[in-house]
Amino acid sequence: MHLLVLDVGNTRLKWGLYARAQRNAELLAGGAMLLEEVDQLSRVLAAQPRAERVIGCAVAGAVVTARVCAELDALGLRCNWISAQAAQCGLRNSYAVPSLLGADRWAAQLGARQRVPDQAAMVISVGTAVTVDCLSREGVFIGGIILPGFGLMLKALEMGTAGLRVPEGDIAEFPTNTSDALMTGGALAISGAARQMHARLQAREAGEVVVLLTGGAAPKLRDALGLPHQHVEHLVFEGLLCIAGNAQPQMDQST
Repeated sequence: MHLLVLDVGNTRLKWGLYARAQRNAELLAGGAMLLEEVDQLSRVLAAQPRAERVIGCAVAGAVVTARVCAELDALGLRCNWISAQAAQCGLRNSYAVPSLLGADRWAAQLGARQRVPDQAAMVISVGTAVTVDCLSREGVFIGGIILPGFGLMLKALEMGTAGLRVPEGDIAEFPTNTSDALMTGGALAISGAARQMHARLQAREAGEVVVLLTGGAAPKLRDALGLPHQHVEHLVFEGLLCIAGNAQPQMDQST
């Protein structure tokens, strides 16, 4: 039973087609598109083996989500859109109002818990925004932070400072041009926040804290992070697989 998973973020829609709804299922196909291109989704998916179930998380807002649903409807599919729960797949949620935690953050944390079920973990997701979420060894999401991603940092500087519309640079030890200075500054700001959260979690938890790095812009941070870590490309998908594998049959076609 093929499962289609969707991650509708602030900038892009990511999709993956899995052979079945269970952890470690084979990823048969996958891709990504800008939100402006979601009207092409039905055409893209029609070229793939048909999915029997669809599960997804969306943080892009009601209008974009409705456009995605229309594309799925053209294929005779309906999506089970998830939201954060008080407890799910072996993880408890300490958010003040659990349902207000972003669905993509929750899915990524569930994916992390499946990977490291007996250790504390920190999930760094680098996209339009950056989130750093902390999981206890006992399986509790104990809190996290949100900060601007690379693009938002650059836009803020462009809006507030004349003459900073420059090509994307590289991370350098001592930047000697504006492009590299902007990229390195953003990377060090994000990595510095992540290292502070890691120190707090390490002081709280016994044993090793496993750091998982994910998100579309994760490669930009890898060399500057300064923490041992694992790069996981599809951590949100892994969380969605867990939810789908535990779902009751009557939930398969819910909206």
